[in-house]
Amino acid sequence: MVGLMEKAIVRLYVDQPLGAGQSVPLTRDQAHYLFGVMRQAAGAAVALFNGRDGEYLAHVQEAGKRGGVLVCATQTRPLQAPPDLWLLFAPIKKARTDFIVEKAAEMGAARICPVQTALTNAARIRRDRLQAHVIRAVEQCGGTFVPEVAEMRRLSARLSDWPPDRRLMFCDEALAGAGRALPVTGGGGKDDGGKWAILIGPEGGFSASERDRLCAMPGACAVSLGPRVLHADTAVVAAMTVWQQALGDWRADDRSGVVP
Repeated sequence: MVGLMEKAIVRLYVDQPLGAGQSVPLTRDQAHYLFGVMRQAAGAAVALFNGRDGEYLAHVQEAGKRGGVLVCATQTRPLQAPPDLWLLFAPIKKARTDFIVEKAAEMGAARICPVQTALTNAARIRRDRLQAHVIRAVEQCGGTFVPEVAEMRRLSARLSDWPPDRRLMFCDEALAGAGRALPVTGGGGKDDGGKWAILIGPEGGFSASERDRLCAMPGACAVSLGPRVLHADTAVVAAMTVWQQALGDWRADDRSGVVP
């Protein structure tokens, strides 16, 4: 019987189904981390999540250098889905791009979409490496949902097939100091959130043609993030904070997110 006060010191993402009594085989890398780095042994408690079934308390049944098996006991958290919020950003230097995807995962983005703008310096990204950073961030922050990192696309292509029911908040550094805030509207003076995206441009900002196209899009709104021009990675954190507090699951009256 699992003790009510038992607590795992390691959280691990796995790509297998989770459920009471379910056996979960470990990959070689996972076994090395769990048994070699974290020094766990047979019988140790581990928290598992897969981005679909919530979090489960599991115990090590077999421990080896090249593999192992865990067995799920009880669910400790249901799946906590974030708001339907995409983050679009122009990749920058490697370490700072890593920071962006990590913070986006921690702060509740449902999808992370790198875009290439006219002034983007990074020609390409390694999507698998960024997805691994997202998984590590979710492991550490206690989340149960894993946002997808999409393939990088040109901003123009992304906007060409933009979903008509998804609103877009684009953060324009040309508005620094202009006091252009996120419009919050809806029944009773509040917006119910719904489908949104945040767009953060490159260090050089948006081109004139990009800005014109964004301003002409139905459902798009340009916002200022204060009186100073922010680095792109700082702007991501600032923009997500503004959106989450106004429209997301940081609101005091929010009741969304838990998936039965």
